[in-house]
Amino acid sequence: MIKADLHTHTNYSDGKYSPRQLIDMSVKSGLTIISITDHDNVNAIGEAIKYGNSKGIQVIPGVEISADHNDQEIHILGYFIDYKNKRFLDFLSSLRENRILRNEKIVKKLNDLGSNIQFESIIGKAGAETSIGRPHIAMELSEEGFVNSYYEAFTKYIGDGKPAFIKKPNPSLEEVIKMISEVGGLSFIAHPSKFVRDEMLTEVINEGIDGIEIVHPSHSKDDVKYFSAAAAENFLLTSGGSDFHGGMKNDQKNFGNYYISMNEIINMKRRLFN
Repeated sequence: MIKADLHTHTNYSDGKYSPRQLIDMSVKSGLTIISITDHDNVNAIGEAIKYGNSKGIQVIPGVEISADHNDQEIHILGYFIDYKNKRFLDFLSSLRENRILRNEKIVKKLNDLGSNIQFESIIGKAGAETSIGRPHIAMELSEEGFVNSYYEAFTKYIGDGKPAFIKKPNPSLEEVIKMISEVGGLSFIAHPSKFVRDEMLTEVINEGIDGIEIVHPSHSKDDVKYFSAAAAENFLLTSGGSDFHGGMKNDQKNFGNYYISMNEIINMKRRLFN
């Protein structure tokens, strides 16, 4: 059986591993197809495609973008995108710049709370081409010893509504779906289990989404049934993957165990080319 994991991250966003390392891990895990879906970043894709071809791994160009809809943040996965499109690259660059401004404010709040971490140090470790996010700050706090663990950083300080939280300025859901479509891609709701259900799900579908991520480590069997039924009723595509990051997220066991079949990839290609 061909196994496809369409939700992975590299060190170009908040993943631990380089594109080459991720490809090598894919070979060992029995995967045949992966999509790299870094946050607001496609810098890993060219390298991954080239190295993947040499190792028998097909890499589908992907991205994960945070969007806002009715004051709710929703993550959107884009597949089969033209990752070299200049307008798209400029769009992603602006999102990364907004991330920098937001995270500088978070670090300032943390400094006021007693931490001594510096944002320049975070950028230096992550690299200039990386999408900086709260996970990078959490790792820095953990290394400093200001918190006992990566997860404690979120639960005590930088999680939604916590003392150092700053809301990320996201583009609208309509804008994100339109952009993905304009660069030849398909848009999917990422890990919808908690927040995108019932009325919210209907609203997102009405915005023109192409599919729903069904397979995800956060989804229960009931979630899979619920979202599979919603996809079928609305003639939507389905996708899935491990949402693998590695490192302090401690999700190594998920890689290679959350995947979709070749049939779902074929359905995506039919939608694209028909």
